[in-house]
Amino acid sequence: METYVARQAILNDKAEVIAYELLFRDGVENCFPADMCPDQATSKILTQNHLMTGLETITQGKTAFVNFYEDTLLHRFPTSLDPENTVVEILESVPISSELLKACRHIKKQGYRLALDDHDFDPKWDAFLPYVDIVKIDVQDFTLLQIAKYVKRIDGSGVKLLAERVETPQQFEQLKMLGFDYFQGYFFARPEIMKRKTLTSNKLNLLELISASCSEKIDIEKVSDIIERDVALSYKLLRFINSSAFGRSQKIGSLKHALIYMGEAELKKFISLLALANLNDEKPNELLNLSVVRARFCGLLAQQRGDNENPPTAFLTGMFSLVDAMLDEEMVSLIEKLPVLDEIKQALTQGVGKLGMYLQLAKDYETANWSAVESGADDLSLSVDIVGSVYNQAIEWLDTVKVQAGSAAA
Repeated sequence: METYVARQAILNDKAEVIAYELLFRDGVENCFPADMCPDQATSKILTQNHLMTGLETITQGKTAFVNFYEDTLLHRFPTSLDPENTVVEILESVPISSELLKACRHIKKQGYRLALDDHDFDPKWDAFLPYVDIVKIDVQDFTLLQIAKYVKRIDGSGVKLLAERVETPQQFEQLKMLGFDYFQGYFFARPEIMKRKTLTSNKLNLLELISASCSEKIDIEKVSDIIERDVALSYKLLRFINSSAFGRSQKIGSLKHALIYMGEAELKKFISLLALANLNDEKPNELLNLSVVRARFCGLLAQQRGDNENPPTAFLTGMFSLVDAMLDEEMVSLIEKLPVLDEIKQALTQGVGKLGMYLQLAKDYETANWSAVESGADDLSLSVDIVGSVYNQAIEWLDTVKVQAGSAAA
């Protein structure tokens, strides 16, 4: 049985990823089960399939937040899950009972952390608070005043607060002031327009590298000239190419050697990765991680459909899909400054063409919009099984190349 899983980042007050919430579905028939609520499906699928792949592969070793429904909590809780790396989410739709309270007490004694998901402030849950570590609040459902009153009510309980659906940096800052500890949503991927960053000469060099990666035939002399302007960038690029992540047994000492040994298409991808890693300075690493997963996902979709990938347009579309957040500027105005092909620009600004379809499918998968995933896969004449497999491969590839701002700058 194929299992699909989307992951959504959970960040701390420094905008560092500390965990992922995992959302499971199984197979094409159960992509969005008509006869079973999604939360029940999640519990069922996890208990049947989580040992097949291992949650640590999907979370890259970070903590996994997993939703559980009544039946699994009461009777079939998967104790094989590592309590050190698992947070058990109790869904708000689970009926409250003395049996549920007893089950939560038992799960807590086994070393697991418990979270109340989509908490609605109803006092009926107060009896569970002594066993709960984290309360998750959908901040789109309440006013700041309502949230502040609840925070004050549970002050001193020792419970951590997690804000869900945080969409802007401004919300992030307000909720931090209210005392929230963890955050979920796309706030880290929204540009802070008021800053309007100015591109430095070094950043312009990086954009020239991106331009080289977008060309049908790479100009080695031009690339060499660009990186020679920056000794640190030259060192990072060669170190990056020499990385064992590429699975190469032979060391590479020059760009020309890299081109011959790696092939143009792969070299273009890694040039763009390095350039974007350095554009992403002073931003949460999850922006780059998400860009890399999208890039690999879109590139693999293109391979599945037999697209000509030189230049690697699908890969680059995914890679540049969050560059607006990295540079704090609207995509429409920013894209005119980026030296990328018109079809990539149209995909990023208008969501049109096959590249736009690839990118939209990536976004739908990230948010676990399973009905849209099924529809998007059908539009591309791909099976949902293939799409799920491609997404898992993209996450695994991120773990392999380890393209994070910190590691790329080391």
